[in-house]
Amino acid sequence: MNSNIPLVVTIKEKCRTCYTCVRGCPAKAIRIAGGQAEVIRERCIGCANCVLMCSRQAKEVRSSLEEARAVLASGAVTAICLAPSFPVEFPELDPLRFAGMLKSLGFKYVTEVAFGADMVSLKYRRLLSENPGKKFISSACPAVVSYIEKYHPALVGNLAPLISPMVAEARIIKSRYGKDLKIVFAGPCVAKKDEALRHPGEIDAVITFSELRELLTTSGIGPETALNAHFDPPYPGKGVLYPMGGGLLTTSELEEDLMSGRFLSTEGLENFTEVLKNLEHGDIDADFLDILCCNGCLMGPGLTVKGSRHARQTVLRKYAKKCYYKIKISEWEEEVQKCRNLDYAAVFKPGDMRITQPPPEEIKQILTNMGKPAPEDELNCGACGYQTCLEHATAIFRGLAESEMCLPYTIDRLKTTAEELTISYNQLAKTRQALMQSEKLASMGQLAAGVAHELNNPLGVVLLYAHLLAEQCPKDSRVHADARMITEQADRCKKIVGGLLNFARKNKPFFRQTDLSRLIDNYFKTAPMPRTITLKVERAGEELQAEMDPDQIIQVVSNLVTNALEAMSGGGALTVRTFAEKENVCFSMTDTGCGIKPENFKKIFEPFFTTKQIGKGTGLGLAVSYGIIKVHRGNIAVASNSDPKKGPAGTTFTVKLPRVTKDAGAIKMKPESTAR
Repeated sequence: MNSNIPLVVTIKEKCRTCYTCVRGCPAKAIRIAGGQAEVIRERCIGCANCVLMCSRQAKEVRSSLEEARAVLASGAVTAICLAPSFPVEFPELDPLRFAGMLKSLGFKYVTEVAFGADMVSLKYRRLLSENPGKKFISSACPAVVSYIEKYHPALVGNLAPLISPMVAEARIIKSRYGKDLKIVFAGPCVAKKDEALRHPGEIDAVITFSELRELLTTSGIGPETALNAHFDPPYPGKGVLYPMGGGLLTTSELEEDLMSGRFLSTEGLENFTEVLKNLEHGDIDADFLDILCCNGCLMGPGLTVKGSRHARQTVLRKYAKKCYYKIKISEWEEEVQKCRNLDYAAVFKPGDMRITQPPPEEIKQILTNMGKPAPEDELNCGACGYQTCLEHATAIFRGLAESEMCLPYTIDRLKTTAEELTISYNQLAKTRQALMQSEKLASMGQLAAGVAHELNNPLGVVLLYAHLLAEQCPKDSRVHADARMITEQADRCKKIVGGLLNFARKNKPFFRQTDLSRLIDNYFKTAPMPRTITLKVERAGEELQAEMDPDQIIQVVSNLVTNALEAMSGGGALTVRTFAEKENVCFSMTDTGCGIKPENFKKIFEPFFTTKQIGKGTGLGLAVSYGIIKVHRGNIAVASNSDPKKGPAGTTFTVKLPRVTKDAGAIKMKPESTAR
């Protein structure tokens, strides 16, 4: 048998981050790394509960089929020992036909391990009678034995120093049929595969019932291809009941008296671990504990049947009654006498695998990193597979678990990541919009420059001859009036062409350190305001120094003021604020005009877009302003309401420019995001 292959391995392609196997492992022998579960061989007790619990079938038990086939092909005399629970796995087969199928497979002898259970039970009875007052734990279940050795080493001395029925049966049939006999054991228990390694030379291969079914199928052997055959002696007595909870006590004729409490039996993953804790703490005063890891061997992981526990017990009882009433007591006692002097002793050694508690400050730091700085933050929800947050933190410290196994912690991280992604997405969307706007402006600039240059010369000629015509005609004549009209409209075209050139020219700004508040104040000292407009200027209480081209910024201010005044044709209030915001110096202009409709928000910075009447605007003011602010590495934003039902109508334009700070006597300009 190969001792280098782990008993249970994970199929990584099927494994998902559900942590069901961690939750179901009594030994916590599963390490999570990179979201993948890995069974730690030295910690594993072989219960294979992880195999049963994994709905994705991502756990796989070490196969022994090749070893069994090698035994059959060896040419030696072979025997198969069947665990007492075989009637539960093969209820559809008559025992005689089943024995015939196994002999057709190549086994010369087919025996029942239940007789080995009979012999071991007699040894248990004698052990207890010769050691009154000493507490013993049954050693029939290899998973329980392994668990005690690794996680309750103080109780190793309480393990009954007796071999299991499997090993006992192997020694019995070798004494009867020859020492060179090759033996294959078939049963419901996965832990038996490693138990056989403890006793080299006793058993040549251990297969589960599911593997036995596969062996029969691949060999083409079925009920219709085999003849009936008898099991080979020795025949069992009450040992057939061993797979049931309390079966060892019944076979040993140790009555489980609830009044005295001398003999107790328990089974199941949760129950057996709790009993061992209580025994170690001195809470149990029973003389003998019959403990099974599974809920009886009837529920072992090597079974393929799907019936309930009670249905399986019913099948086993029927078979046990049939065997017990057919057995000849005298012949059974004779077999017992022949095997009484065989060696049934076993030695168990502690191999402490307990996780020592790490320093409290380390645990506290791990819990804090998972968002659990205070005891009330420890939910103990068990989603990670550990019963408490403290156990989880300890496993993380020992490298057995990951912080991401904590569901609340992972949810919080996902929320944070989602928020960060939302912010990044919004920033990318704004940047994309800014790039699209820049591309539009660049394209429109090229077009505008070409158009402006082509129109400039014809307009100059029109203006020249219009002026000459006006000078040569009498002032009261109709021709003079028409010439003046041509002159006025041509001048207007000239201004439009000038605006196009300013938009397309992209004049290089001349930056110098300027106080924004003072610049705004100086503008409004010279800018006339209509009588119907109330001007209010709110100044910052500090200097707002920025690197800027004052002339270009004044152009932006002028364009915004012009738009605000035209939006308040019937009068209103214009509020101008200068203020600081983090690393920016800012100014805003708020009017009480008609506001901008929501559908126009995305168009206001596009060239030639205007909502004014024909002849009242060119649609270049905000486009030019946008370009100037972009060159200054700032941004310009607008907020507006055009629906009086939602509140006061009006528009606010806010401009932000990178602030200048003094650092070690040198003036430095802090970086600013791309203008939007």
